[in-house]
Amino acid sequence: MTSNEILARIDADLSVSKDAMRCSPTRAQAIADGDLVAVEPGLAREAGWQAPLAITRAAWDDCVSWNDEDSTKQVPQDKTGRLWDVLYMAMARVRGEGFSTSFHFELYRVPRDGRSVASELVRLHCGIGPSDEGDPVITIRRPDEV
Repeated sequence: MTSNEILARIDADLSVSKDAMRCSPTRAQAIADGDLVAVEPGLAREAGWQAPLAITRAAWDDCVSWNDEDSTKQVPQDKTGRLWDVLYMAMARVRGEGFSTSFHFELYRVPRDGRSVASELVRLHCGIGPSDEGDPVITIRRPDEV
């Protein structure tokens, strides 16, 4: 299919705006929309991260989210502790293997499924790149989001 044919299909489909195909959200918009979760700078610095850090919603939901009901049904944990595990293990990877702008790291976390009590290994990706203004920022995501 040619690009003209694709554009003609978009024009014909009123549910897709032409602008939807051209615009990509800024990091600030992604945070405002909840697609990225900004990590509190003090906690990130405590774990060794100097640049602003955010985690994608999918990685956050998989590895960080936890509430009192989860602790009652599964094992006692909290969101801050789970977040610390993610930040610490990413930094441990940097300290152990050296700095890179893109790398994978692993950690154990209890899946938030209402029944699991044992930790399972999960792999995440850490990328360091420019912010909307060009300053370095860090984003942690699931490998399928890279």
